[in-house]
Amino acid sequence: MREVARTELLSRIRTENPWWSVGRIGRDFERLKPRAYHRLLNPLVQESEVKRAVVLMGPRRVGKTVLIHHVIGDLLKREVSPRQIAYVSVDHPLYDGLTLEDLLGLYREAAAPDPDERQYVFFDEVQYLRHWEVHLKALVDQEGHGHRFLVSGSAAAALSLKSNESGAGRFTDFLLPPLTFYEFLDLTDRLDLVVLHEEGDHPAYEARDIAALNEQFVQYLNFGGYPEVVFSDAIQGDPGRFIKSDIIDKVLLRDLPSLYGISDIPELNRLFTTLAFNTAGEVSLQELAKRSGVAKNTLKKYMEYLEAAFLMRIVHRVDRSGKRFQRARRFKVYLTNPSMRAALFTPVTENDPQVIGPLAETAIFAQLFHSRLFEPYYARWDRGEVDLVALGPDQGLRWAVEVKWSDRPADNPRDLKGLVTFCEKNRLRVATVTTRARGGEREVGGVLIRFMPTAVCCLNIGYNIVHRQVDDVGLMR
Repeated sequence: MREVARTELLSRIRTENPWWSVGRIGRDFERLKPRAYHRLLNPLVQESEVKRAVVLMGPRRVGKTVLIHHVIGDLLKREVSPRQIAYVSVDHPLYDGLTLEDLLGLYREAAAPDPDERQYVFFDEVQYLRHWEVHLKALVDQEGHGHRFLVSGSAAAALSLKSNESGAGRFTDFLLPPLTFYEFLDLTDRLDLVVLHEEGDHPAYEARDIAALNEQFVQYLNFGGYPEVVFSDAIQGDPGRFIKSDIIDKVLLRDLPSLYGISDIPELNRLFTTLAFNTAGEVSLQELAKRSGVAKNTLKKYMEYLEAAFLMRIVHRVDRSGKRFQRARRFKVYLTNPSMRAALFTPVTENDPQVIGPLAETAIFAQLFHSRLFEPYYARWDRGEVDLVALGPDQGLRWAVEVKWSDRPADNPRDLKGLVTFCEKNRLRVATVTTRARGGEREVGGVLIRFMPTAVCCLNIGYNIVHRQVDDVGLMR
């Protein structure tokens, strides 16, 4: 059999880097509005003092490749010479068997960059390259002072694990989550439904028309996690075809089995379907084993894989005093993106309380889970519970939030006895309760309860994580 000629490899590299000839990233990328996370990734790529590579992680189809090209576009706007910038889609069949060093050599041969100027090299879908983390570390050690490297991939399981093991001190992980509600409104030009109040230390949105905002929120719950779905009526008409077949199934049927050698794929699929149906619910391994028909030991491994691939997240429990349990027998499971449930089952409506309640809580969590400023938990004890609480790096309680898709708590604050008890026990003076449409404040048992529509709460969290990086992320301690 003939080997791939080097001229073909060089031609492929040139095709992937049109800015070498035209000075632009191309209309397909330029016409797309950048995600808000673009403003957080840019400084990491442009950082010149730290000798580290950036590892861009995230689920399938959340826009990593588009984000990379928008970053490249910014470099070009800063008048970085086009030939100092290289993009390589590592999963292309022509590159099979090549190392990162080989690909770097191809770029330099094809583009002839100035060796005395900084080079920006982007390796996309790197998880398909065997031992990529070893080669990336070597590149950082050899050339990291003068050049910047970014690698990305969808199989975040392998990326996260290997970056922690082999890239200590050499890699900076960056998680690109599914769309937040703030980004959903921004990309669809519907921020006109809200007004931003920036005075004081806590910027916050307020709804101009809560009924219209709730309509958009339900649209987000059903279709809002992936940029392609947001702009396609055809996909929204059949979300299972895109989200389930092209995203979920490829992770369950291809990525995870190939990474971890899973042989019983229907078993893994059955477990994930069970977890998705019960998103925001408390479960135990024993219950899951019974419902899904999967042995407990196998369950633990599968759940680790599903977490690492950013399909779901386990949230552990604290007691009334905010203390973690030594042996966690029960825990909550959340989808990392509520629209996965609509793709697996059916879209939710605004007046479907049995489904929209857990999905609203899932949406709150989905805005939070990628923040590294705190660790989310839930509280439960014999006579009470709190949906979500946060512990900071010092293990101190930061905030508590009770998620409701109802205005009843604003009229009947006695229903919030568990939340008030928890706050009093832990000296939290302020807590947040989300509602369907009501806002305002009310002091209950010495605790200031701030009522906020769920849609507004999601919006504030997404905005503050991107624009402020503050520890209360819009929950207003």
